[in-house]
Amino acid sequence: MSAYHARRAEGATADAPLIFLFHGTGGDENQFFDLAGELVPGAARVAPRGDVSEGGALRYFRRTGEGVYDMADLGQRTTAMAEFVRSEIAARKPRLVLGLGYSNGANILASMQFAAPDVFDATVLMHPLIPFAPKPGDFAGRKVLITAGQRDPIAPAQATQALADYFNTHGASVDLVWHPGGHEIRREELLAAQNFLSR
Repeated sequence: MSAYHARRAEGATADAPLIFLFHGTGGDENQFFDLAGELVPGAARVAPRGDVSEGGALRYFRRTGEGVYDMADLGQRTTAMAEFVRSEIAARKPRLVLGLGYSNGANILASMQFAAPDVFDATVLMHPLIPFAPKPGDFAGRKVLITAGQRDPIAPAQATQALADYFNTHGASVDLVWHPGGHEIRREELLAAQNFLSR
């Protein structure tokens, strides 16, 4: 099993939904932990801490510049995180597996989805940036919510739209929610996530 420092909370029932939480660059396992308890009441929660340091800011994989990923490192860390996620699922046997990530956390979550489309039933990707063409995958029956800022300098709108189109093309049910700002998380995104995860 791949070892990550993680914060956990058990669900209200033995087979409660399980939500994985992935922080943004500079965040940690606490960034969305309490929020997730409000978004999906009664769900089990697992929030792994990124194990890459970029000038002291925690991340899930390395990059060589803004929007330029170390693809070999991304591949290795995607595999490691997917192993961690599968081990947590096996230990709990939830009826539903959910994921929520912001920025770098959304990127590692999406990368896991590309590698293993069967793992997550529904995901919330907030301000993701995927600057490469993912391999095809079968996302039939899977649900994806993408939230983004129309003026996001880190995750350009055209890249966000391309990611939504990718999931749509490969069978996922996709919701795309924009706000007029930049890379910050706004209230309308959180309301969209709450509505999406409650369905």
